[in-house]
Amino acid sequence: MKKNLQFAAKVGLVAVLSTCAGFAAAQAKKTLVYCSEASPEGFSPQLYTTGTTFDASANPIYNRLVDFELGTTNIKPSLAESWEISQDGLTYTFKLRKGVKFHSNAKFKPTRDFNADDVVFTFSRMGDPKNPYNKLAVGQTFGYYLDMGLDKIIDKVEKVDDNTVVFKLKHAEAPFLADLVMSFASIYSAEYAGNMQKQNNMTAIDTDPIGTGPFEFVSYQKDAVIRYKAFDAYWNGRPKLDSLIYAITPDASVRYAKLKANECQVMSYPKPADLALMKADANVNLISKPGMNIGYIAFNVNKKPFDNKLVRQALSMAIDKASILKTVYQGAGQPAKNLIPPTLWSYNDKVQDYAYDPVKAKALLAKAGYPNGVEIEMWYLPVQRPYMPDGKRAGELIQSDWAKIGVKVKLTTYEWGEYLKRSKVGDQQSMMFGWSGDNGDPDNFFGNLLSCDGVKGGGNVARWCDKDFDALIQKAKLTSKQADRAALYEKAQVIAHEEAPMIDIAHSVGFVPVRKNVLNFKIPATPYAFFFDKVDLAK
Repeated sequence: MKKNLQFAAKVGLVAVLSTCAGFAAAQAKKTLVYCSEASPEGFSPQLYTTGTTFDASANPIYNRLVDFELGTTNIKPSLAESWEISQDGLTYTFKLRKGVKFHSNAKFKPTRDFNADDVVFTFSRMGDPKNPYNKLAVGQTFGYYLDMGLDKIIDKVEKVDDNTVVFKLKHAEAPFLADLVMSFASIYSAEYAGNMQKQNNMTAIDTDPIGTGPFEFVSYQKDAVIRYKAFDAYWNGRPKLDSLIYAITPDASVRYAKLKANECQVMSYPKPADLALMKADANVNLISKPGMNIGYIAFNVNKKPFDNKLVRQALSMAIDKASILKTVYQGAGQPAKNLIPPTLWSYNDKVQDYAYDPVKAKALLAKAGYPNGVEIEMWYLPVQRPYMPDGKRAGELIQSDWAKIGVKVKLTTYEWGEYLKRSKVGDQQSMMFGWSGDNGDPDNFFGNLLSCDGVKGGGNVARWCDKDFDALIQKAKLTSKQADRAALYEKAQVIAHEEAPMIDIAHSVGFVPVRKNVLNFKIPATPYAFFFDKVDLAK
């Protein structure tokens, strides 16, 4: 009996020591938790266009041929070590980095390094109808690729050898290199795609992503958590973090509570009302940067009464932007009169914003044929975005403003993924939306949000296609001198203001609260895109 007791004691001691050792090992591993604001639409940067999705897919999992120096819009090498552009601007030749490894998962183990085949596949999928992966489910599009008209710009993407790839364009395109920095240009594995096609599981490349980025995808629980692990063989140096967790937390107050409790170390999109508390918090660094963004209300010009320019102008005059800035943005933004922010070159400061004038707005509405007002539906944002801190509150203020001129507004919203899906096909009558710039070029705003191509791609939720406006922005893309391009964009802004397919509400300041033990975190030039590959945690 005594021997049995001694044996049991030894077993118990070993178990305790093993548990302690395991706990210590877990503690030694560096895990950063990021409190994100919403579930991604998916894990394909080709199929979707929101910052939430790019944060969860393009940035941790993938790389592009070129990238921005963090915090700027200066282009630097990434999967391409160097590039040459022909004198006529029609040929871009990229020399690819050697020795770059792809991730693996339960379905796929790569047998080769990244090469030109992967670049060709990535762009063929979006641009070649013959590519088997070009066929998408109903309602899905290659949003950015189509919004930016790249199907009309890229002629061919050709492999010269394993480490050289050539893009041949149908015409010169001034912002083309900057376009390749954007998330939609993330490079996929052609080998993975081929294997999944053989297994009749082609959706896997979008749901179980394989990339060359700093973190490997581990698992996803919708509306709860996304898990990643450091990619040991990452070409640009293994991340300092061992694990990265996205704790999906839609409520900004809850995100802040988690940050204060050290349940997460970085959080997205704080409430403006909490900024003063965060500045005073001894455990928090509140990082800020002027936002390259726009929050707006878009009118679907294909639906009454918004097919009438006078109605759109009347509603533009009937919004009290000063009240929205004070109540919703609480000083963390500035009123917008153009689609692009004043920090971006080609901004037309001569454009005069619609002054808040309910009397004049009501008279204009009567002139448009609605003397007794009209009933409309407006969607408001269901999640907090950098360009709109509180969609519901902003919607209520607008609803109140428009009621003063006899416009009765039904406020509607949907789950974020559904909101985006419905807007792409034009279900909305009017809707709240916004944009954070991707590449520091005005075309990124005008081309995606108001071009005729943008209607087809789904990014132009106003469904507005104006031939004169489109001719100006298309000509600007073909023009090499920035001053000449700026003059064209300035004229385009005059047309957009007069035709009023949307109401430009505000440009916000981007804030990111991080705990003080977080090292090397920077806000990128495009504030929605968070990068954790160089981030570390102090001991």
